[in-house]
Amino acid sequence: MLRLLVDAGRAVLARFREAAGLPLAESRKSNGPGCDSERGSAVVEFVLLSILLMVPVVYFIVTMGQIQGGSFAVVGAADQAAKVFVMQKDTAQGRVAAEQAVLLILADYGHSAEQAALDVACDRSDCGSAGAAVTVTVRLTVPLPMLPFGDALKLDAANLSASATQIVGRFR
Repeated sequence: MLRLLVDAGRAVLARFREAAGLPLAESRKSNGPGCDSERGSAVVEFVLLSILLMVPVVYFIVTMGQIQGGSFAVVGAADQAAKVFVMQKDTAQGRVAAEQAVLLILADYGHSAEQAALDVACDRSDCGSAGAAVTVTVRLTVPLPMLPFGDALKLDAANLSASATQIVGRFR
């Protein structure tokens, strides 16, 4: 099949050269199917095509892995930050403890603090009062992996966010 395509391509090229008035290329003498002139070309073509196809597929898989890891990170960070916040005695200590929990969890998943944002919202004016619902939202920007100028160009793979709500307990 490959031999037929090559021969057809050579015939078309010869017709174009003849129509343009260019000299015909020297024809190689073919010894038939056992010809050694193109020996190994199928291996070269296979390697080149597999590289051209595999590089984007591998990059896609790595990018999806980064997004999935970021997804796990924001869900875990939001949940733990909300739990830590409601265990503290006052709102200021709760905010600091929640930020530390988020930074620790994001670092475990390989994300930096510059990529994340933390928001804390309460259903009451006093977040530390018993029965108050505290909602913690963590936002994370996942950059495209392995790009040398990704930060300068602001190329992001995904913007993720997760929220968790905890009720401040009566007894702490």
